[in-house]
Amino acid sequence: MTDSMSPIAPSSTLQPMVNRLGYHRALSADDRAALLALPHTIRRFERNHYVVREYDRAAHSCVLLRGFAVRTKLVVGGGRQICSVHMKGEALDLHNSLLGKADHSVQMLTSGTVAMIPRDAIERIAFERPDVGKAMWIDTLVDASIFREWIANVGRRDARTRIAHLLCELALRLKVAGLGEQTDYEVPLSQEQIADATGLTPVHVNRTIRALEADGLIERANPRFITIGDWKKLADTGDFDSNYLHLKEQESALV
Repeated sequence: MTDSMSPIAPSSTLQPMVNRLGYHRALSADDRAALLALPHTIRRFERNHYVVREYDRAAHSCVLLRGFAVRTKLVVGGGRQICSVHMKGEALDLHNSLLGKADHSVQMLTSGTVAMIPRDAIERIAFERPDVGKAMWIDTLVDASIFREWIANVGRRDARTRIAHLLCELALRLKVAGLGEQTDYEVPLSQEQIADATGLTPVHVNRTIRALEADGLIERANPRFITIGDWKKLADTGDFDSNYLHLKEQESALV
């Protein structure tokens, strides 16, 4: 499943997770130090490899340190639904840390590195340090909020609106994570993967992106790198309201 495993890394390796948890909940210096001191092993995964497979028994909680990953569900016949996209600092399976058995899979979009933290260490710090526990709770609640929005996107919006909405979400999340500029970023998903995220066919995705480009809402230097030409128009087209991302006020909209 992986290419390599290295010994426990220096504690500063977990800083992206500390930054992520501290975004919504203020953490004391002691809480941050305790998070950085969590036992962990670093694993490298190649593109398309599974970090977690559905029905796995959770032994670790996984934190993405580099690269991009997706949560997925497979249906009868082999169809795949991408349920969410994840990036640096985000926990990939806090749910599984408490539920015990994975009810979905986590797969790498790109090559990357993941910190594997023993499940019992996550449970212990969450219950022994209330602010850390609340930060983890908030993190799972934000995940759930994003899941709800994605359900609405696939269930009730047309193709043009779905894709515009996804592009707006990625713009904000990548900006907050320090992985993209305000209106210029590299889309971490291929058109086939966008299709799996939006319930469309790759051909329909291609046509819709070309139409957004023809209308001046986006520009593309290459198939993956986009510039948003008119944020307000793209957000209006995508029926996009950033409230569900629960960002800080100054980061809740791009100008």
